[in-house]
Amino acid sequence: MSTHKVAAIQMSSAADVVTNLREAGKLMAKAAAQGAELMVLPENFALMAKSDAERVAAGELDGSGTIQDFLADKARHLRTWIVGGTLPVLAGNGKVYARSPVYNPQGERAGYYDKIHLFDVQVNTAGESYRESARTEPGRRAVVVDTPLGKLGLSVCYDLRFPELFRALAAQGATLFAVPSAFTRTTGEVHWQLLNRARAVENLAFVIAAAQTGHHTNGRETFGHSMVVDPWGEILAERDAEPGVVTAVMDTAQQARLRARFPVLSHRQLV
Repeated sequence: MSTHKVAAIQMSSAADVVTNLREAGKLMAKAAAQGAELMVLPENFALMAKSDAERVAAGELDGSGTIQDFLADKARHLRTWIVGGTLPVLAGNGKVYARSPVYNPQGERAGYYDKIHLFDVQVNTAGESYRESARTEPGRRAVVVDTPLGKLGLSVCYDLRFPELFRALAAQGATLFAVPSAFTRTTGEVHWQLLNRARAVENLAFVIAAAQTGHHTNGRETFGHSMVVDPWGEILAERDAEPGVVTAVMDTAQQARLRARFPVLSHRQLV
């Protein structure tokens, strides 16, 4: 089968895990009803914490906990692949990993990625700034997971600005990328679509970008506009600023023909 339906789930998560999981469950059921074989949740889908300390306090042990159990159960119940956005997993040093786990339709964790590039930036001159590294431990490895839809390269939000990560994933055979995100409204308006399309074109890969949206109880405002991009950089489907589900069909046979006709990956030279 060369065509597969995928979904990006867009949320406006709050600072309460129970509420967020309930909302995520509704949207995941909707995506499954639309035939999604793989769905991607946004960054911080289960908790948009009000403080770093709150986020660390919600950290789970590797492989078990309310959020991870929820994802495993939903994958098994809905019979679909799930990229679990990100959730806090204890790093053992007063920090957490921003972990993006992948579950197969049997409810088994097939792999996970810990966010490498941490968001330590001053977004604008009005004082909007972030220091994610204060309580988050960075990941150290690029991760690709084998799925029936192709080799899935994992990334998170700020990673989009680092094309070398996506090249490393492509070198491992990735044909599609998951990009769970919580892009700020400020940066999203100018860079979100551009970066997702660029990573798709550079690697002749599909991009499934699931975003947070709207005003959150922790004071953040995120951009939304979850999307699915094809290997030629065309946006197959895009959400507006409302929470919900965006689905699209990936044609992997067409992708293979494109990669054969336009072999930029094999033409790349390191100088």
